[in-house]
Amino acid sequence: MRFLVTCLCVELAVAILLAPPARAQTPFVWPLEPRPLVVRSFDPPEHEWLPGHRGVDLAGREGQGIRTAGDGVVVFAGIVATKPVVSVDHPNGLRTTYEPVVGSVAPGSRVRAGDLIGTLAPGHTGCATPCLHWGVRRDRTYLDPLALMRTTPVRLKPLTP
Repeated sequence: MRFLVTCLCVELAVAILLAPPARAQTPFVWPLEPRPLVVRSFDPPEHEWLPGHRGVDLAGREGQGIRTAGDGVVVFAGIVATKPVVSVDHPNGLRTTYEPVVGSVAPGSRVRAGDLIGTLAPGHTGCATPCLHWGVRRDRTYLDPLALMRTTPVRLKPLTP
């Protein structure tokens, strides 16, 4: 049995190494260039109705161009509770949001990772200087946007020392 499992693992490892790179979607990119400083981390609430920080705050400067993190379709560009917001739906079921961002795109516009979608406006609560609040969710579940930027390589290790 152990020999069979070892053979299957080796076959799987070879298949992964020889497979062409996945091209289903362009990788996600930072919404600010150069790579921004994270001034406040993701801190989700224990329950969806409780307060929490459902995204990350990235240091920027007023008027700085904001880029979409991934390929998708703009689903909202307007004002929410007095703040300018842009939201993009991605083919993998994620929705990214950017605030306070004065949108330069219209709902229904197709965008590619790195395309400009607006400019950073002042006034995000909790930031001493202008910053971008960047959020991501799948359905109603908020996720850590920084997870989109992590590129942990897959490393195969031997089954025995």
